Amino acid sequence: MRNSPRRTRTGVRTQTRAAALCTVLLLAGSVAPAIAAAPGGTVTTADAPTSGRGTLVSADFLYSLEKPEDVTAWLTSAEFDAGTVRYGVDAYRLVYRTVDPYGRPTTASGLLVLPRGGEGRLRPVSFTHGTGSHKDDSPSKQTGGFLPAPPVTYASAGYAGIAPDYLGMGVGPGPHPWMDVPSETTASLDMLRAARAFTPRTGRTLDREVAVTGFSQGASAALGLARALQSGEDRWFRLGALAPVSGAYDFGGAELPALLAGELETKSSVLYAAYTLVAFNRLHHLYDSPAEVFQAPYAATIEALFDGAHTGRQLMEGTPDTLDKLLTAHGRDLLAHPTGPMAAALRTTDDVCDWAPRVPTRLYMASGDEQATVTNTAHCRTALARHGVAAPVVDLGAVDYNGSRHLGSNVRATAAVVRWLDELR
Repeated sequence: MRNSPRRTRTGVRTQTRAAALCTVLLLAGSVAPAIAAAPGGTVTTADAPTSGRGTLVSADFLYSLEKPEDVTAWLTSAEFDAGTVRYGVDAYRLVYRTVDPYGRPTTASGLLVLPRGGEGRLRPVSFTHGTGSHKDDSPSKQTGGFLPAPPVTYASAGYAGIAPDYLGMGVGPGPHPWMDVPSETTASLDMLRAARAFTPRTGRTLDREVAVTGFSQGASAALGLARALQSGEDRWFRLGALAPVSGAYDFGGAELPALLAGELETKSSVLYAAYTLVAFNRLHHLYDSPAEVFQAPYAATIEALFDGAHTGRQLMEGTPDTLDKLLTAHGRDLLAHPTGPMAAALRTTDDVCDWAPRVPTRLYMASGDEQATVTNTAHCRTALARHGVAAPVVDLGAVDYNGSRHLGSNVRATAAVVRWLDELR
């Protein structure tokens, strides 16, 4: 994948029905039942090399769900399907070396969840999560609920659940380069490498074939990782299956037009428009002053809200209820009719489906998605078809999670992907 700034996706929760949109942004991270505390904390890696992408820096044992019934209770409390649970699980936070959007060395973190039992050689499932604003809106920083539920589900079914936090999230330094598929790809690939380095310490090894999935923002990240694996960017891992969920795959051609036309939930549209301009400006220099694209009084405070230290609630309270109150005429025009650096960035954002996966591939979506217009999935399917790939679209139906079909699609798709992967074995 390219090493220049680029891409992303969806996923948010709020406080009422309008608050259910910014999902990851307001996650509380409550501890679910029957979690055994980490015995002593860190699995030391003090002798780890000091350079090299994917090099393991540290591994912290976070918690155990020792029995299948513990996992069932945990997933049920998170409102996820526990029907595929076969094992208890152990969860670890890995910190590893990777690169930033400019190719400079940095570190990132992620969640590794392993089954307690089953085979010694585990098939890895890479899950890339939806949008968050606070650093703690990350799989490895939550001990219960929406974010870690997918990797816990995969591990409890006998797979190795591997979930990168992304750059700037979890315990990684700096701001999160939201919408940047190339750095999502490198962070995800290097998380796989770190997991492979760590897993033998538990008496297990990782298989070569990776099942790749992800939700919302993570759906595009999943496609980026899948393409990197298929093109041979890692000497060990290769692509085994691909199942993205509810992505904004055509961000410039479908998502932004739907957002600006008022076809999506209003408050989530405000947040995504703001995040897009702030995050893209950090990498592509779209404007010299926030006042060029944001109206007063928000121009004075909007960039600080996306610094990784502000919560979803603060984001909700610090932004207006409509795009007309948020954007200047120039800000709206930049999203509606992108030119220059914005257009170049969107070309990278929007090519995630423009290739031919040579493995079983499915696209999951939910009818009536209020955050990621389903036109994205239609465009992705068409792009894959141009390359000779007939990817089935699985409509998850009228799902709901805290008033959101978008979030509900992640809940319902997780166990559905497990069952599909089991069929492929």
